[in-house]
Amino acid sequence: MKTTENLISKAYSPEEFQKDVPKLMGMITKELESSLTREVPETIKRLSPEEQLRLWQEDFSSPVRADLPALMEKVMLHSVNFHSKGYVGHQVAVTLPITALTSAMMAYMNNCTTVYELGMAGNAMEKVVISHLAEKFGYNKGATGFVASGGSMGNLTALVTARTSSGIEEKDYHRLAVMVSGEAHYSVERAAKIMGIRSENIIRVSVGDDFGIRPEVLESTYQQAVSEGKIVFCVVGCACTTSVGAFDNLEAVADFAERHQIWFHVDGAHGGAVIFSEKYKHLIKGIERSDSLIVDFHKMMMTPPLSTAIIYNAGNRKVNEFSPKAAYLWQDQLSEEWWNSAKHTLECTKPITILHTYAIMRLYGDEIYQQNVDMLFDMGKQFAEMIKAERNMELALEPKSNIVCFRYITEGADADEVNKKIAQKLLEDGSYYVVSTTVRGKFYLRITIMNPFTDKTCIANLIAKIKEFAEEQE
Repeated sequence: MKTTENLISKAYSPEEFQKDVPKLMGMITKELESSLTREVPETIKRLSPEEQLRLWQEDFSSPVRADLPALMEKVMLHSVNFHSKGYVGHQVAVTLPITALTSAMMAYMNNCTTVYELGMAGNAMEKVVISHLAEKFGYNKGATGFVASGGSMGNLTALVTARTSSGIEEKDYHRLAVMVSGEAHYSVERAAKIMGIRSENIIRVSVGDDFGIRPEVLESTYQQAVSEGKIVFCVVGCACTTSVGAFDNLEAVADFAERHQIWFHVDGAHGGAVIFSEKYKHLIKGIERSDSLIVDFHKMMMTPPLSTAIIYNAGNRKVNEFSPKAAYLWQDQLSEEWWNSAKHTLECTKPITILHTYAIMRLYGDEIYQQNVDMLFDMGKQFAEMIKAERNMELALEPKSNIVCFRYITEGADADEVNKKIAQKLLEDGSYYVVSTTVRGKFYLRITIMNPFTDKTCIANLIAKIKEFAEEQE
């Protein structure tokens, strides 16, 4: 008679687990060392979507059970390498190695911050870190907040809070309007639409040559909305924009918001981290006057996604904006109770991603963020200077951050088509991962320097490779 293997016992076996741990940690360590020291970066080995799907369909249908280290090695081989010095693509963190260990602890513990007992340490750590950040940002004593799963969730939560705190009655919700920069992240518009705000009530304020919101048109834009019967309850400032890395004049936006007594929210998902830098924090001057802000830990604060702080300035927020009714979680439906996170978020079973940030702060302090921001922004400026020194290259605008938009120009050729072909060639080459964007209707290559080990030699080689690919087209 055939004996059925007890898979439950095997899967929970400490001995079985211990067998794979050193192999996986060794693999990560080896890959990290290679990524940071390799002269020629190896960033992406791109397959087409169809090829990638076929690869994993074949893997999934294999009759042989997988070996975990071999499976994870295969995953790494067919994924973009964020730790490569040639990764200059999107605004995704180059995670600190210790977060591989905090991620393992999170997965094993499986605590969440729904109610205190399910995430006792997590809720308390969120409170400590939020209080620390609120003080850094210059918020008033008693500021509150929590961690949400990403910037999109953070912006949505802030807008819902702004609506509830405005005191506007539900019968007038159809008239609600929000003012945003013409360069605002799409998540702000999406959040407004989720809330039922009509497209025509999402008012995009024009931007200047620096792609920051134009303070001089705020008042006229507002008065036009009022004359159309709209109720503007919130204005959103960018710190910074995703496409080109522009910072709004937050002081001017704060003046406008105070004048009309409307909620002022700052989307600092990417650029909010400059608060740690003495050199660059002037870019967010005025943020201390906002009613709420978000900042992503999973961008320049080097944690895995998704983990975003949403912070409310003291006294500006009404309690229980979501008014949850859940007697099986808590008996008191109306009290603040910071230790029961689900009372204040759109999420219920939210993982304790704060563990990453808390551990980083305890091990390295705020100084590691200061060093990271300074290095990334400095390298962005250095890259821009190198582009300006090239006869056949141009910037879209002078960068204020680690986001730089540029392109190759050839006399008598369609620059858009030339740069699209360069972008494709870079993908096929795989040494560097560079993305693109449209600026004033023109196609530009776009880099975001996220790896503090991406140095001058590395970006000089990138420029040389771009010139090589461009000259092939001539």
